[in-house]
Amino acid sequence: MLNRILEQIKALGCTIWELKETTTRSWEFYFIRHELDQNRVTEVKTFGVTLYRPLEGGLLGSASGELSPTASEAEIKKTLSDIYFQASLVKNPAYRLNDKPVASPELKDVDVAAIAKEFITAMSQVHETETEDINSYEIFVKEITRHYRNSNGVESTVRYPSSMIEVILNARSGEHEIELYRCFRSGTCDAEKLCRDTEKALRYAKDRLVTEPTPKLNTFDVLFSTSDAVQIYEYFSDKMSADMIFRKLSDWEPGKAIAENMTGDRITMKAVSALENSSSDYPIDEEGAAIRDRVLIRSGVAENIWGHRQFCQYLGAEDSSIVRNLVVEGGARSEEEIRRGDYLEVVEYSSFQVDAMGGDIAGEIRLGYLHQNGQVRIVCGGSVTGQMAEVIPTMEFSAETEQYNNFVIPRVTRLKNLKITGIA
Repeated sequence: MLNRILEQIKALGCTIWELKETTTRSWEFYFIRHELDQNRVTEVKTFGVTLYRPLEGGLLGSASGELSPTASEAEIKKTLSDIYFQASLVKNPAYRLNDKPVASPELKDVDVAAIAKEFITAMSQVHETETEDINSYEIFVKEITRHYRNSNGVESTVRYPSSMIEVILNARSGEHEIELYRCFRSGTCDAEKLCRDTEKALRYAKDRLVTEPTPKLNTFDVLFSTSDAVQIYEYFSDKMSADMIFRKLSDWEPGKAIAENMTGDRITMKAVSALENSSSDYPIDEEGAAIRDRVLIRSGVAENIWGHRQFCQYLGAEDSSIVRNLVVEGGARSEEEIRRGDYLEVVEYSSFQVDAMGGDIAGEIRLGYLHQNGQVRIVCGGSVTGQMAEVIPTMEFSAETEQYNNFVIPRVTRLKNLKITGIA
C-alpha cells in the first residue's frame, strides 16, 4: 500500500511529503455491574498523508488526508490529487521537514489480553457497599504501531500501549440516587491506583447525597486535588509551545520570568521522552523527530520551547519536538502544610476549564469541601472563576506528586483568591 501511495505522489510531481501508517490492535470489554455484556477484538490500519507544495514568494502550502488500506487505485489517485490541490490554497512561510535520521527503538509486542485481564481483576477488587457500587464499566486496551516516512529519507517505527477505562458509579440514600462518571487513561493498568481512585470516587458519590448550597464567599482559596488540576499545568506547557508563541497567543520567552513578584512556589516543568504507564510513552514524535528530555520552565523562568517543527523553525529552534509527557516538580511544602487554614477543595466540577490563550479559569461546583473556621462543610452549586496571570505569583503546590496518564503534577495545588459564586 505504501508503494502504491508513493507511486501516485510521484505521478503528481510532489517532492515533499510525509506518510504515517498506523496500526491499532484493540481489545474491548463492556461490563454491566461485574457481568460481561459483550467484548470484541479489532485491528484497524490507516494511512495518513501530508503533501507539501512550494509556492511563489518563498511560501509553502500543505494539506493532509487519510487513506484506507482497501482503497482502489482510482480512490488513491483522487484523494491524493485533492490533497495536492488543497495544498496550493495554504500559504505559509517555507520550512523544512525533519532530515535527521532517528534509530527506531526495539519493537515489543503489547500483550493487550494480559493488560485487559489486569483491568478486569482490578475492578473486581474495588470495595463496594450496599449503597455505593459500580454500575458499569468499559475497558479499551490498544497496541499502537506508528510507522513514519518522509521525503528526506527519515523513517522510524514506534509501538506502545494505550488504555482507557470508563466507569459509571452509583450512590443511594433512600429514594435519592447519584451517578458519577470517571474516565481513566494510561499506558497499561496500574491496579493499585485504579482501585484507589475508583473508591475515592465512590466516596464522592456518597457525599453528593448530603451536600448543602455553596455559600457566597466572594474570593477564597481553592484547592485542586483531582485530575482537574492537570488543566492548570497544561496552561504552562501550552504557553511554552512554539505554535502559540509564533501566533502571538503567548508572550512567554525563554530567559524571562513567567510572572512578576512571585511569592508562592515557582514552577519547574520538564518534558520527558519516557514516562512509565503513559499512553504516549514513545521516543519519536509524530513528525519523525527524536524526543529529548528538556526543561520548559525552571523555577518560574521560561527556558525551552516545544512544538511542531514548522513553528519551532520559525522561532529558530531547530532541535525541538512535539512533547506529550510532562513532569512538574513538587513545591517547597508538604500536602499537610498546603492544606492549612481556610480553603474550598472542589473535587467534582460539571465542567472545569483553563483557557490556554487568555488564562481564564472557570468551573461549576458539583461537590466541594469547605474548610472554614476549623469546620468542614460538604457543598454543591455555584462556580469558581479566576485568571491564571493573577494566581501564578501566589500559587502553592505540594512536594508530593501524582501521575495522571502523561502528566506528573503536585498532588495538591492551591490557587489563592479565586472568585466563588455561591447559591446560598
